[in-house]
Amino acid sequence: MNDLMQRLEAYRVEQKITSKGKLAVVLFVSRLAREKGLPLDANELITDKGQVHGLGKAVVQKILADYGITRVLAKEGGRTSRGSMDTIRRYVKFLNDLHQENLADTEAIEAWWIQQVPKYVSVETVPPLVLKYDAGKSLRSMIRDLLEQAEKRQRDHPGSVYASAVLQHLIATTVKLALPNAEIAQSFSIADEQPGRSGDLLIGHVSLHVSTSPSEALIRTCKAELDSGKRPIIITVSRQAPVAEALAEYMGLEERIDIWDVEQFISANLHEINQFEPSRYNASLNNFVTEYNNMVLGYETDIRIRFKNR
Repeated sequence: MNDLMQRLEAYRVEQKITSKGKLAVVLFVSRLAREKGLPLDANELITDKGQVHGLGKAVVQKILADYGITRVLAKEGGRTSRGSMDTIRRYVKFLNDLHQENLADTEAIEAWWIQQVPKYVSVETVPPLVLKYDAGKSLRSMIRDLLEQAEKRQRDHPGSVYASAVLQHLIATTVKLALPNAEIAQSFSIADEQPGRSGDLLIGHVSLHVSTSPSEALIRTCKAELDSGKRPIIITVSRQAPVAEALAEYMGLEERIDIWDVEQFISANLHEINQFEPSRYNASLNNFVTEYNNMVLGYETDIRIRFKNR
């Protein structure tokens, strides 16, 4: 548990955040911190009539819905009372203190409080995906298994783009670990809801297009980038790599666009990150899981694509 999580747990215990009403209040303030940024001024949250701007059941339920939770947390939704006012003032001070210490990752804070919700209401929870590391198997098979889990989750939730999102964040995590000092621009979210769309990672003049279903439109995008002096690379699942290659050949670009199999790309980078030393893999994969989950928290409101190491 990192410093931020330890501080949150200590605060929860010390301030006795043990009721649905108090949890609703801290969720409400945590969302304000995400949207408005820190520091917050508690006095600006309170109206002249002693009410709290925006606090109520509907707002709290909207926050829960962003994480796939539909059950009501508190019928009163953390309505304004003397107790809730005190809770808000103390919690705002706590968040501002974290901000001063450069520990206030507001998205991670909100997600941590969401994880407390099942203690108070019965919710349908979706278990995390599992990175099944087995020293007797190849890293490539491990990545393939993870992608298959994501595809199954997508089939179980029609209309979602979980497979594309997992692929995107796996690639982004790999690049971040391989090039810790590189400036990477990322664009993707489950909320985009465009099956097969390509996500982009920009590193200098190189554009990584991550897609579960490469299309002719994607090849045209690559052509436009080539014309502007960029170097496009397509990363896709193994069964789609031949499709991308055929499309590139059809448009006369087969010798100008690199097309990579995601399983090979990630496994090769993990081997290099660990300097091909088997004793390092277990700790390295724990770090990989942490970085991946942090990226999911940073870009997604739907965290059903997080995973754990087994």
